Amino acid sequence: MDKHFYNEASAKKLGWEPSWFGEKYFDDKLTRAIKKWQKARGLSGDGLCGPMTFRRLWTERQAEIDDYKPTDCHYSNYVVYNGEFHPIEWDKFVLWSEKGGLETKPGHYYDYSGRPKRKIRYFVNHWDVCLSSKSCQRVLDRRGISVHFLIDNDGTIYQTLDMQHSAWHAGSSRTNRPSVGVEISNAYYPKYQDWYIKNGFDERPLVENAWVHGHKLDPFLGFYPAQIEALKALWKAIHGATGIPYETPVSQFGKTSTKYVQEVAYGNYSGFVSHYHISKSKIDCAGLDIKTLLDETEYNIDILEDIKND
Repeated sequence: MDKHFYNEASAKKLGWEPSWFGEKYFDDKLTRAIKKWQKARGLSGDGLCGPMTFRRLWTERQAEIDDYKPTDCHYSNYVVYNGEFHPIEWDKFVLWSEKGGLETKPGHYYDYSGRPKRKIRYFVNHWDVCLSSKSCQRVLDRRGISVHFLIDNDGTIYQTLDMQHSAWHAGSSRTNRPSVGVEISNAYYPKYQDWYIKNGFDERPLVENAWVHGHKLDPFLGFYPAQIEALKALWKAIHGATGIPYETPVSQFGKTSTKYVQEVAYGNYSGFVSHYHISKSKIDCAGLDIKTLLDETEYNIDILEDIKND
């Protein structure tokens, strides 16, 4: 057997790199490094990174994923997708294994470790109707469900599990399996405005005249500006990591759709959506103008590219 060819094919299928074993190329040095790694863990030392070796390697990396963060002077934070790091241009970002991180409990998601890289087609935005991301994580734990990202009141983004896994956040397997999601902290009801002020936060915007599924909603609390900026940074990172296009369902007038969209609900859409696009019983994130925010994100990227090319 050509071990170089096998390992290269395995890496392409499962999503690992020679650097995971401390090497650069698919060569004899990598084969020896894999063999050494296998023997140190009581595995058969054949020098091949097959499914069993990869699953063991994956589990070790996931347990302390922050130890493997790249030391790139241009970026300090990264989202994780199948054990790989993708930059996010946001200072307040915490991985599940870092100090202060929030982690999804095993058994509360579809575990895709050791399997071919999951194809992610769309990103689902939720609000959590909680007072903080930590409170939201406790609620998710009690309910036995999950989400990949949380955005707290101050704009801190938490990644709770690798995007390779399919979180239970969008209602069914046909919507969970092709998606990633975020819960943006917001208690929603205006009666909680006093709580935010008493706890040192600014007054939240009040959203009025928001419509969803053809109905006008009563006024509700909106997101802080820092949360919106964090969300845009997260979208940009997700786009870079997964290739999800800067698209969202729109109305006949070219505005962000405020209604259920069957294509999204059936898991056949590619882009960024709100929870209400998936279910007629959901209203989050009403008032979030995804189309405008995506346009702003794309525009800023184009400006930066123009500056680089000058």
